[in-house]
Amino acid sequence: MIRRIWHGWTTPENADTYEALLKTEIFPGILAKQVRGFRRIELLRRPLGDEVEFVTIMSFDSIEAVKAFAGEDHETAYVPAKARQILARFDARAKHYELREARESEDQRAGANSTGDT
Repeated sequence: MIRRIWHGWTTPENADTYEALLKTEIFPGILAKQVRGFRRIELLRRPLGDEVEFVTIMSFDSIEAVKAFAGEDHETAYVPAKARQILARFDARAKHYELREARESEDQRAGANSTGDT
């Protein structure tokens, strides 16, 4: 499993607009590509005083799946024009990490085996 991690920053005034753009246009556009081996995308957000940081984490089965999404120069960030207009700055290159191990807490495993509503 490969994790593709990217950071972007915007002003507090533009943060909600950027988040809405991600949720309503950019993420649905990524999903619509139906890239074989793409598994999920996650959005993280945190305030940093005079700016707001966003992190996206995409999960892929392999580096080949990343290349199917991003092209041969797979570290080049995917930042659509609308996003570039809102962001104050962003990583020009995404970073890729191989997932070496993941563990769940006892609570998580118990919840997965539960048949009741939580």
